[in-house]
Amino acid sequence: MSVKKIIASCALFIFIAPLYSQELKCNVTINSSQIQGTNKQVFTTLQTGLNDFMNNYKWTELIYAGNERIECNFMIIVKSYADDLFTTELQVQAKRPVYGTSYTTNLLNFNDQSFVFKYVEFDPIEINNNTFESNLTAVLAYYAYVILGLDLDSYSRLGGTDLFQMAEQIVTISQSRSQDAESVGWKAFENDRNRYALIKNLMDERFKKYREFFYEYHRLGLDNMSTNVENSRAKIAAGLPILRETYRENPGSIAILSFLDAKNDELINLFKKGTAKEKEEVYTILMDINPASGTKYDEIKK
Repeated sequence: MSVKKIIASCALFIFIAPLYSQELKCNVTINSSQIQGTNKQVFTTLQTGLNDFMNNYKWTELIYAGNERIECNFMIIVKSYADDLFTTELQVQAKRPVYGTSYTTNLLNFNDQSFVFKYVEFDPIEINNNTFESNLTAVLAYYAYVILGLDLDSYSRLGGTDLFQMAEQIVTISQSRSQDAESVGWKAFENDRNRYALIKNLMDERFKKYREFFYEYHRLGLDNMSTNVENSRAKIAAGLPILRETYRENPGSIAILSFLDAKNDELINLFKKGTAKEKEEVYTILMDINPASGTKYDEIKK
């Protein structure tokens, strides 16, 4: 994949220009299996509208070739639906290719359990004057910028800062919304695993070393696997203590736990082929951070 060129400072909310390719290759699905006795057409209409919006909106002034578009999936699981109000759970996944291989690595695997929004069938899904009056588009835009920021962080050291700032601005705007059902997920002290908590971690100076490790993991580790597996694996192993250090200083931090949610299987497959020393050190670090996944991590030592 070629390095993406920045043609101007990151600008927001512009429509597609002929020279640009849209940044995201997004698949949005609506799961309404829990909803009974209602017209299901509204869910089909919503799914079509969301796919059109996510795949045709231009989020930045970055140049993305067609094969550079970031693959992502948004699964919206509808828990309840009444009077045009949707109470849902959102699973967001994004990935990027690894240089010189056919392998793709997860950048994000995040479960948002508090996605509530109003939608009237056939209403336009759009952003107007950056106000985010619709919680539906506010949440989608938030995750679009988080995904874009993570992608850029994986290619250049702290490269996603401008995009994370945009996600942070959406949090600020959305927090000012009246205390209605749609305000859930944006609040500072609501819980430590919501949208506010994730972007707070990513923008916190205390997580700078983690973000630098995120870059090294991808560009200096995974992207060199096709030429030297041992050296690349050793590079990743050498950086993993930063995860533990950051987590110890910030217990329960969602950025670190989210990283492991995205990377657990990859780390296991990578280090079960490592040296005895690598296996022991990596296993210990992962268990220190996330003992709940101990059964999975046992695979490293087999």
